[in-house]
Amino acid sequence: MLDTERLPEVAGIFLHTVSLELMASIQSPFAMTSLLNPDQGDTATDRTKKRRTVIPSWTEDEEVKELQKSYSRNKVRTTKYTFLSFIPKNVFEQLHRFANVYFLFLGALNFVPVVNAFQPEISIIPIIVVMTITAVKDLWEDQRRRKSDQQVNNCLCDVYDRTQQQYVGHRWAEVRVGDLVRLGCNEIIPADLVLLHSSDPNGVCHIETANLDGETNLKQRQVVRDLPQQESEFIPENFNSRIECENPNNDLRRFRGFMEHPGKVRVGLHSENLLLRSCTVRNTETVIGIVVYAGHETKAMQNNSGPRYKRSKLERRLNMDVLWSVALLLLMCFIAAVGHGLWLNGLKDPIFMISDDTPAALAAFYMFWTMIIVLQVLIPISLYVSIEIVKLGQIYFIQNDLDLYNPQLDTGVQCRALNITEDLGQIQYVFSDKTGTLTENRMLFRRCTIAGTEYPHHENAVSLEHYEKQAFGDADPSLTLRSRSSRKSMSCKSLSCNRSSVSLNTLTEDSDIHSPHDTHSPHDTLRRHTPGAFSSTMECAIVPDPQLQVKLGALSSPTHSPVRQEAAELSHILDFFLALAVCNTVVVSSPTQPRHMVQMPVFRTPLRSLEEMKALLQKLSLPRFPYSPNQSTDTPPSLTKKLFTRGRSAAYFPNSAPQTPIMSLQSPSTPICVSSNPFSSPSTLMPSGAWGEDIGDLQQAKDDGADETDSEDENEAEELLYEAESPDEAALVQAAKAYGCTLLGRSPEQIIVAVPGTGPLSIPLLHVLPFHSARKRMSVVVRHPFTGNVVVYTKGADNVIMELADEAEDGISREVMERTQRHLDQYAREGLRTLCVAKKVLEEQEYKAWLKRHEFVETSIENREELLLESAERLETNLTLLGATGIVDRLQEEVPETIEALQEAGIKVWVLTGDKQETAINIAFACKLLRPTDQLLTANCDSKESCEAQLHELQHEIRQCTTRGVSEDDSSSCDFVLVIDGRTLDFALQKELQGLFLDLTCCCRSVICCRSTPLQKSQVVQLVRDKLKVMTLAIGDGANDVSMIQVADVGIGISGQEGMQAVMSSDFGISRFKYLRKLILVHGHWCYARLANMILYFFYKNVMYVNLLFWYQFFCGFSGSTMTNSWVLIFFNLLFTSVPPLVYGVLDKDVSSETLLDLPDLYKSGQNSQAYLPSTFWLTMLDAFYQSLVCFFIPYFAYAGSDVGVFSFGSPINGSALLIILLHQVIESRTLTWLHAGLLLFSALFYYAFVLLFSIVCVTCNSPTNPIGIETKMMSDPVYHFVCGLTTVLALLPRILFHAFCNTIYPSDLVRAQKMEKLPSEEYFSCVRQWRENKAAQKLSLRHIPQSLIVNADAPNLTDCIPEAGAVLF
Repeated sequence: MLDTERLPEVAGIFLHTVSLELMASIQSPFAMTSLLNPDQGDTATDRTKKRRTVIPSWTEDEEVKELQKSYSRNKVRTTKYTFLSFIPKNVFEQLHRFANVYFLFLGALNFVPVVNAFQPEISIIPIIVVMTITAVKDLWEDQRRRKSDQQVNNCLCDVYDRTQQQYVGHRWAEVRVGDLVRLGCNEIIPADLVLLHSSDPNGVCHIETANLDGETNLKQRQVVRDLPQQESEFIPENFNSRIECENPNNDLRRFRGFMEHPGKVRVGLHSENLLLRSCTVRNTETVIGIVVYAGHETKAMQNNSGPRYKRSKLERRLNMDVLWSVALLLLMCFIAAVGHGLWLNGLKDPIFMISDDTPAALAAFYMFWTMIIVLQVLIPISLYVSIEIVKLGQIYFIQNDLDLYNPQLDTGVQCRALNITEDLGQIQYVFSDKTGTLTENRMLFRRCTIAGTEYPHHENAVSLEHYEKQAFGDADPSLTLRSRSSRKSMSCKSLSCNRSSVSLNTLTEDSDIHSPHDTHSPHDTLRRHTPGAFSSTMECAIVPDPQLQVKLGALSSPTHSPVRQEAAELSHILDFFLALAVCNTVVVSSPTQPRHMVQMPVFRTPLRSLEEMKALLQKLSLPRFPYSPNQSTDTPPSLTKKLFTRGRSAAYFPNSAPQTPIMSLQSPSTPICVSSNPFSSPSTLMPSGAWGEDIGDLQQAKDDGADETDSEDENEAEELLYEAESPDEAALVQAAKAYGCTLLGRSPEQIIVAVPGTGPLSIPLLHVLPFHSARKRMSVVVRHPFTGNVVVYTKGADNVIMELADEAEDGISREVMERTQRHLDQYAREGLRTLCVAKKVLEEQEYKAWLKRHEFVETSIENREELLLESAERLETNLTLLGATGIVDRLQEEVPETIEALQEAGIKVWVLTGDKQETAINIAFACKLLRPTDQLLTANCDSKESCEAQLHELQHEIRQCTTRGVSEDDSSSCDFVLVIDGRTLDFALQKELQGLFLDLTCCCRSVICCRSTPLQKSQVVQLVRDKLKVMTLAIGDGANDVSMIQVADVGIGISGQEGMQAVMSSDFGISRFKYLRKLILVHGHWCYARLANMILYFFYKNVMYVNLLFWYQFFCGFSGSTMTNSWVLIFFNLLFTSVPPLVYGVLDKDVSSETLLDLPDLYKSGQNSQAYLPSTFWLTMLDAFYQSLVCFFIPYFAYAGSDVGVFSFGSPINGSALLIILLHQVIESRTLTWLHAGLLLFSALFYYAFVLLFSIVCVTCNSPTNPIGIETKMMSDPVYHFVCGLTTVLALLPRILFHAFCNTIYPSDLVRAQKMEKLPSEEYFSCVRQWRENKAAQKLSLRHIPQSLIVNADAPNLTDCIPEAGAVLF
């Protein structure tokens, strides 16, 4: 009877089957499109709005050709301006800044005669200078982009020309959608192409995507399925198919569409069929593709967004203070306007004024605008430009810091965001990924469990320890990373097409201390490795477990006859390693030859059991492949060398026919795997025999091998080259290879695997269901090489696979699952990454039903990803658990020290990982994120209600513990660490529980989120940033960390093993996690302190100087007159006092880098914004008012009653103001070198030289007044110098006394650190130790020593996750 729970599934299959039959009966292609697209009846033009139609460029369909002409051409232009548009467009962009609009408005206002304050031409000089400097910078950057565009557009490629009936060289800029392009090895792809032909006989093409995502491993692309010309030479004119695909977008990993052949047959198009622009063709001689996206519509250009721009916290504070300055300006102008009106009303027919019958109120209104022009300098026009210059200088020194440079990778810090350097000094929360960020992301197979039996691999552990001592003891640990440079290792040959790979087997070549007969000694295993992506010496150094080795040896033993129980166990073991070998996307080749897959048209009968396989082998009397590759003269790598013979495809012909007749079993036809050979079978057995096109090929291969005299080069040539997209896949494939289950080759339709006891097998590959973050697993659908059944092999996260595993009624599967779960928990406590492996055998009818629906999904365009996900989940049910693996991932160097320093700096560090809870906790202990004295709070829930109850219970326990600490130890706080899994995190992130979750995390020193998805990572960061109003930093190394990096205030990407996706989406890029320590604690602190002090200084000097003009208004009837000429007034802030703050903003150091690293506590000053508080801003304003009063009234009283003129009175005021402002900079700075002193002296000399020259030669420069001779006369008077000196001392004296009092009575930590730096070395280090001891004692006195606290509402039997000492092997 049909299970009612499966009714929706069966109904869905039935409905889709009916729809497919209906579609098959429809002849019109547009009618078929209407079923896939609800917009039925649309014309080609209407459909183009939602999708793109592409046909060959020579097709006669005029309607489609007109559409293709509207598509973007392949010419790219990343420049912003043209020759004619530069000036208007640049001016328009600069006017987006409020400051520029403000000063341009004032410049225009000064041309109005009623309100002008001084010469109109002079008033526009500042804005012209500022905008000109910005325009020159923009023009220089645009010229660099223009030269780059010209180089790219002038590159050549072969495009088919129908008139000439051949491929003709065309510039990239001339390529259009619909053109057929032919590319060779090592050529860069000019546009997005759908692959139509490859020189590989299996229709495979390999590309390198380093220019897009930084990944150096090769990606495999395949020709569109069912193209009729694949087996022969491709004739362009015979290609008449039509392509419909989605409109251009920036998703590099998605491509949706279909190709309709002339017979109205549709084939789905996927990302595997698309060659992306900027990628490089590798290891493939020739490929041909049709252009579907060109120019700016290509995915590469859609992702070219340029540098990232964010608004820093300091900049937001600056904008607020600018508004306060505007308010202050308006207040001062209002006072002047009112004063002017009152002054006019108080006059009775003055003889010195010409009456113009203007009412006093209107004159006051005019005076308001005149005073805005006079006091305009109160808004610092040069501040914004100065900030940009200072940030560029700061970035230059960050990028050129040798302490942040990795010589092995030849990379330093990449500053991609140009305007948030100061945010590095205010970080309060750090959110870190684990794998590849805290760890090396170089996965090393450590141990495994199969069918409930654990294989500890003790010798493998010894091998890893031996390598670490040998490699890391004598060399830099970072040498184990793959280098992206083109330099070759002495022990590695380059690939074909001049693609090189770097390996490190030279580390162990000269120190062999083991016997050559010890084939599995640690050193011998380390020497035999395969260079490639994620295939360094240590990653390939896998020593098999003796117990597991003996069991697999039964397959090779002719005398051993396994009993039924052993046969069942052997079946699980073989399936386990077969799954490891085939369930991946690893690309295989020979290091010296391109990847040419093998065609093997030999039949064999599918076997139903291992007993039949062994019996058949004994009857045939064929030589067996032994377990160990090193014990055979014709090893799988040797065969691989013959398989990958350049330019030839190999086929197998057995030595002799079977002596016993074997019935051939007709395999069910599968539309998705159509072989070109009519005699192909579901599986082909290839025992030791002749490889090649005839028997002579074997003799020729042997002769070729005999000619090689260098045995070391021969061994290298026989090695396989594995290039994986992830280190997990590489580690598992290497583990399978260590047990003789060697992956030899891969094509879109088959996988070649050498199996112990049989040799190479051709396994038909039916489907690949790739890894997805929502499913947390990947699967392959194959025909089993021994049984002929359709089998689904799945690997993925243990919690997901365990939920999908089926428990048999006999209880055996339940027992296996329970034992496997115990082994998984043990692996996690040891800090190992865990993966589960499972399989499912499909009945033919079940597979056909699934296949019909899946084929329908593959040809859909809308919602394809969701439908594919649903289709995969429908297949991955009721799995049979095979086993699990434990993979070790070493911590990066100096990670514990870095995290400890960040926590001492007051930064809360959260770890967001997708690993198991126990694994994450173990890693947290290893990197000192967790301490033995911390209280561990564990949250695991299965419902929203239990999550809410558990969060309340945890808060209650924290309050109780804190209360006990107060009563017992006089404590006020305890250290808690919260560990929460992904399911519970889903509930906690819901709106109703967000506040409760944040309240709990605020009581914790750190949080560890396990089993978290990329979406959850970004949601956590956004929640903490928005709700707690704190500065957040996210750091990661992979594509799954991109969303988290982009959400955070500061995003840091690590250029690790998973490519450059994280770096390209980040604000800053580093190569190792340890560099985060100096980047934040040193450069972050410096950048914030420098920029904050510079901004305050700009406000100070502008307010101080403007107030001098304001005080003068009280003595001139608020008439808007000034006591200085307009040239000095304009240039005073623009030139005379603007250079010193720039230098101090780039070079000033309040504390040295060594002290900042020794004392991370000093970072807290930036977290608390101590350098730029609202109180600091207003104190600076008050000090500026005081200094302006002193600077104005001392010269006023000194020259009171004298006959000096207005400009003569202003001369000592300007001189005193210059000295006060420059010396104020000296007082506020912490560094004084010859460079700083020289700039200060230069500014003073520049001012006096200018005013002296101005007073000597300028007669009519300041019409209508005449300033000639004024400065020379005043400077020759001793009173001038006395007044300037007295004014300077009295103006700066309060600030000096204030600093002296604070630094003596209440010194800050920064001041204390500055004093320590002046001590001798021994005393300095003694003070540092004393400082750290005092801080540690203070923290210890505030901590209650607790026990482990685990609150688990739904999993009460969860064991204590705290490992014993020494459990972590790092």
